[in-house]
Amino acid sequence: MTANVIGIAIIDILLFTFLVITAIAIVRVRNLFAVAMLAGVFSLLSAGLFVTLDAMDVAFTEAAVGAGISTVLMLGTLALTVREEKPPSHSVFLPLLVCLVTGAALIYGTLDMPPFGAADNPIQTHVAPEYLQRTPEEIGIPNVVAAVLASYRGFDTMGEVFVVFAALVGVLLLLGASHPKRDDDVAGREKE
Repeated sequence: MTANVIGIAIIDILLFTFLVITAIAIVRVRNLFAVAMLAGVFSLLSAGLFVTLDAMDVAFTEAAVGAGISTVLMLGTLALTVREEKPPSHSVFLPLLVCLVTGAALIYGTLDMPPFGAADNPIQTHVAPEYLQRTPEEIGIPNVVAAVLASYRGFDTMGEVFVVFAALVGVLLLLGASHPKRDDDVAGREKE
């Protein structure tokens, strides 16, 4: 292994470790402001992981939507609600059991997948060579990833933009809806 591969592997392991620590902190913390901030940190760590995987377009999207817009929307929602999560009234073992069973099913579902990065994977033998061969002739863009996203998957990318926009409009409508007055707002007005 070269020093470059070892360095990337160390960075990946560190990012995964920080992701797990952040996820555990999100589950354990009861302060909703801290949860919103930790969710933004989780998205930024995910974006860093996508960068090490050479998926810059996904990293930009994760940073913008996951860390940016989602954090702002969570903070806006938090401004209309309470700061602390109510203590759970049920046992934590049932949700833990559901997560473990779901995780085991997902891991079981990946057991018959071909090895990651193997040259005989279907993606390497069917779709990728076709894109690599046809892109310079059909699109005229030297960057194959940009050509696939902008041209071959143009309608899909436009659909994703519409979905994010519709979600934003929906959240803004929900935030703009009338809500009951909070106790501290009422107390502040009585003092005046």
